[in-house]
Order: sequence, then C-alpha cells, then structure tokens
Amino acid sequence: MPRPVIMCIDDESIVLTSLNLQLKQEFRDIYSLEMAESTNEALEIIEELKEDNIELLVVVCDWLMPGKTGDEFLIELHQSYPETIKILLTGQADRSAIERAKKYANLYACVPKPWTRQELISTIKSAISQSQN
Repeated sequence: MPRPVIMCIDDESIVLTSLNLQLKQEFRDIYSLEMAESTNEALEIIEELKEDNIELLVVVCDWLMPGKTGDEFLIELHQSYPETIKILLTGQADRSAIERAKKYANLYACVPKPWTRQELISTIKSAISQSQN
C-alpha cells in the first residue's frame, strides 16, 4: 500500500531543499514527500497522486509565490481535498490572507519564516494526530 504524502510548495529551491531534508529525517519511514516549485507543478503532482489512489495527507505551502498566493491555492485545494491538512509557511502573509485560509481552506496553522525544524515537525505531527482522531 502506498504511503500517504506530505507535499511542500515554495518557489525558492533552497527552501524546498531545506524542507525536504528536515522532513525526510523525521518522516522518511512513514510518509512519502513531494516538492513543488509552483502551484501549477503542485496541481500536476496532486493529479498523479489521485490517479494512483495515494492520499495527500499534508500540504505545506508558501504564501508569496508567482501566479497565485498560498491562501488562494489552499482554498482551491480544499474544494477537492477537504481532508488534506493545510499549513502556510511564510514570512509575508498578511492577516487577512491567513484569516481567509482559515475560513475557506480549514487552514491548520501558519508557520512563520524563518521556521525552526522543531516547530515545523511538531506542527505537522500535531495536525496529523488531530486529523486521525
């Protein structure tokens, strides 16, 4: 049975590399990881996961990206994947964007950049734990 997926979306490759390393250290034996540099790339990966019947468990998404902001993306994602845990990772989101994501995308948390590994991991673990209850 395929492992559920944690996906990270950020337009900065150095951020994705860091996220990938931190999450791989913690979750490599439990979850698969997917990284996307844009919301369009993320949508392509999500479509492939859906075709393969693989659960999209968590999405960690940057807020400020070209084309579409993180809150807009998470709201769209929520319409098709309401059970997916959604986390914004940002240093630039305004309060209204965070509130929109909470209201319309069931945003679990907003983790500020720069983040600490401990804060990110504990946020993801807490979200997964709550979703499984």
